Amino acid sequence: MDTGGKRADKIAVMTLTLFPVRLLLAAFMMLLAWPFALAASLGPAERDPEQPLALWRKVVDFLLVAIMRTMWFIGGFHRVAVKGRQALPTEAAIFTLAPHSSYFDAIPVTMTMSSIVMKAESRNIPIWGTLIKYIRPVFVSRSDQDSRRKTVEEIKRRVQSNGKWPQIMIFPEGTCTNRTCLITFKPGAFIPGVPVQPVVLRYPNKLDTITWTWQGPGALEILWLTLCQFHNQVEIEFLPVYSPSEEEKKDPALYARNVRSVMAEALGVSVTDYTFEDCQLALAEGQLRLPADTCLLEFARLVRSLGLKPEKLEKDLDRYAESARMKRGGKMSVSEFAAYLGVPVSDTLADMFSLFDESGSSEMDPREYVVALSVVCRPAQTLDTMQLAFKMYGSQEDGSIDEDALSSILKTALGVAELTVTDLFQAIDQEEKGKITFADFDRFAEMYPDFAKEYLYPDQLPFESCAQTPPAPTPNGFCADFSPENSDAGRKPVRKKLD
Repeated sequence: MDTGGKRADKIAVMTLTLFPVRLLLAAFMMLLAWPFALAASLGPAERDPEQPLALWRKVVDFLLVAIMRTMWFIGGFHRVAVKGRQALPTEAAIFTLAPHSSYFDAIPVTMTMSSIVMKAESRNIPIWGTLIKYIRPVFVSRSDQDSRRKTVEEIKRRVQSNGKWPQIMIFPEGTCTNRTCLITFKPGAFIPGVPVQPVVLRYPNKLDTITWTWQGPGALEILWLTLCQFHNQVEIEFLPVYSPSEEEKKDPALYARNVRSVMAEALGVSVTDYTFEDCQLALAEGQLRLPADTCLLEFARLVRSLGLKPEKLEKDLDRYAESARMKRGGKMSVSEFAAYLGVPVSDTLADMFSLFDESGSSEMDPREYVVALSVVCRPAQTLDTMQLAFKMYGSQEDGSIDEDALSSILKTALGVAELTVTDLFQAIDQEEKGKITFADFDRFAEMYPDFAKEYLYPDQLPFESCAQTPPAPTPNGFCADFSPENSDAGRKPVRKKLD
């Protein structure tokens, strides 16, 4: 019998024997921990912890750590290897943990009883919400638009308490990855400008059933496969405390990059300047799935580098579009482009400008910038982007465009240098008028939702096939096109959209 068949048989046996026992015992341990956590978490959550800790709270801490450790043991984590020394709260009030690849990353949280930053909705989950409240997390509310600022202020308040509050464990990547590289760290943990202790995680299992990313097996499948494994391994390494320089205190992004470099070196992996938002862009489920050679990822990186936030720019799309439409195809120089965006001329701006400088004439069409920005801001909303493009490129009489305009729009929307749209244009232009309106395009897209795959790149695989096989352990998700082989930590060479 082949290896795959043996593995399937083993999973089948474990599913009927080990899995239900482990699941029931793990649930029992959570229920056992619940009354202790409930009693200890009564009272205002924002109240400062007493110092020194009362004896009863020390006992509860000990019991909860023991119960949680027993739960992980039941789940197959028989030995948790710990390297290095955990810093005292007065030495480092923040732990930065990476790579973040699984909900099993909760193991170091339960071992240290550190606070974490998490969604406010989590507090309402039965039993689990009570256990979470016990570690006094910093809650982030999606419904509160000012929540991000409040979260940073609360973190600052706690880390400046001289050790009164529990240490805060933060996952600066902001999302789960497959551990082949470290993506861009978010600055939240580094804004307070206090020393942090980097903590790295390793899961040296022969078969990776741990990794849970937004692409690949779902949470329940990961839980099932892991509980079917007789033995699971995890290594937690506490690296030396990192104290920021004066320059790093003033620049949280620099501080984050330097800490990431230290952690990457300890892990033996490289770093990539791409973010989770970039991968969301690449794999967005719109009708215009981005091809593998798109330069829109580079464009998105440059947008962020200019200090422009896509989530805020989305509100200004109509204003940018109207301004571009008024130029009626007129070109801009780099200084005019800077004024258009409201930013100073810089090397980063010049890099972005060159993406749209089709002929090397030092001029660009602002309509292309608006189309590219629309894709980055709302990658899954293909028709919204196309409607905006038709408004800018369409004739004054009926808003129609010709084949050349459609070619320019789609090349920009896909971030490619070459694209043949003749077949698509003729399929939409049933009456052979030589022009089409957005209503024509909309009707065609509704009838043929897979038109891009059929007419634009029928022989080219988009990002859905980008998960190349990296070195063991084999990851379950996170687009491999963002791995170190395809992007370095420094400044990337700029590729023109059109040559």
